[in-house]
Amino acid sequence: MHDMTLSPAVLDALPGIAAGFSLRTGGVSPEPYGSLNLGRSTADHPANVDENRRRFFGALGFDEAEVAVAGQVHSARVQTVNAPGLHRETDGLVTDTPGLLLAISAADCAAVLLADAEARVVGACHAGWRGCVGGIVAETIGQMRALGADPARMRAFVSPCISAAVFEVGAEVAERFDAAFVARQPDGKARVDLKGQIRAQLLGAGLHAAHVEVSDGCTMSEPSRFFSHRASGGTTGRMMGAIGLVA
Repeated sequence: MHDMTLSPAVLDALPGIAAGFSLRTGGVSPEPYGSLNLGRSTADHPANVDENRRRFFGALGFDEAEVAVAGQVHSARVQTVNAPGLHRETDGLVTDTPGLLLAISAADCAAVLLADAEARVVGACHAGWRGCVGGIVAETIGQMRALGADPARMRAFVSPCISAAVFEVGAEVAERFDAAFVARQPDGKARVDLKGQIRAQLLGAGLHAAHVEVSDGCTMSEPSRFFSHRASGGTTGRMMGAIGLVA
């Protein structure tokens, strides 16, 4: 499993929770989608994506027929779901249904995986810069609370994504981030710390710092491990972050 999946330590210890984030290795797709491409929105052959998804979901103990996938549009919209399949035009999913795996696609953005094992509630959201500044983290936690989850009990994993060292943006994007997570450059551009802002939002919503794990992986700087939309010029595969309640 370790050649295809990162296992978040903060979630692994929880009873009845399955969670992981896919690497780009361990699949069957040819370049430029080599090899564990999980994205159906790519030009990769659908049969390759089917086999890759079978491997990744299987490593977490699920069949694809038990997976709810977010049909992402870089929004801050979150849906509470109880059925598998593609849930269109949403960037976050929340459930208290056992035997359902929530899946978020990523290729530079962060997948944020959340669980309250006592309440038996899980959530996952796609936090690129738009979703992050738009409030998707708080919205996901809010919908988990509506199902009985308590932020003080929640554990959270922030997946590998583009790092502060290389995430260069224009002034119009930088000004939407908290100043603490922006490093201004002499040329007028700026670098933003997406992971740092997401972590701050988790803590602001009531999670304990010891319950938040932020991956140090950088998708853009580690092309042998991760797919990166920026590093590839736009033609690449997709990874997934997934979390579910074991039935």
